[in-house]
Amino acid sequence: MKFQMSHDINPNALKSTNRIPVEKVADADFPSRSGHFRICGFRLAPGEAPEETAVVLVKGELRRGSVPLVRIHSQCMTGDVFGSLRCDCREQLEMALKQIGASESGLLIYEQQEGRGIGLMSKLQAYELQDGGMDTVEANQELGFQADLRQYRLPVGILQYYEIAAVRLLSNNPEKIRALEEGGIEVRERVPISATAEPNRERYLKTKQDKMGHLIQKNVE
Repeated sequence: MKFQMSHDINPNALKSTNRIPVEKVADADFPSRSGHFRICGFRLAPGEAPEETAVVLVKGELRRGSVPLVRIHSQCMTGDVFGSLRCDCREQLEMALKQIGASESGLLIYEQQEGRGIGLMSKLQAYELQDGGMDTVEANQELGFQADLRQYRLPVGILQYYEIAAVRLLSNNPEKIRALEEGGIEVRERVPISATAEPNRERYLKTKQDKMGHLIQKNVE
């Protein structure tokens, strides 16, 4: 596959008013335990709001007309890095990497949207409120935020950059499906990505299901 150089804005992404202009700022070889990828840095093009960045792992050749396996994953330092059992983020990330790494082609888009977009320090404050009895939605609202502040303009722009018209989406979140389809990208298949049963995150998963409409199927070991 021929990759464009760093600091490259795909001109095709600017042809339509429905396109979201993005800038690729880095593109490098990335062998990993989950497979051999390209690792790319993306951001919304200068002048676009909000300022946002994402790391993208690209597996295989993204041919026109192909339907790659895609995961849009929001950064979770407590889960992804420290292995928190309060959420299922790390397990979802590992499952996604394994499945994309084994696929013919795919992308993992890792967004810098900690704590559903409220940021790391606010997320830790939300943890404190959850310790007092609130669920994740109630805690975010108590801090003055919406339940979920995340936007998916950048992932849509990244998929448009690669001229991907349809995907198989690894997700339980209907908002991600809606965002892609509103951006003109067909979700050909939703691939469930379900964590194993874990008492520490039982309420967390129930809140996502009951209050946020996530399509969760629990795996029981």
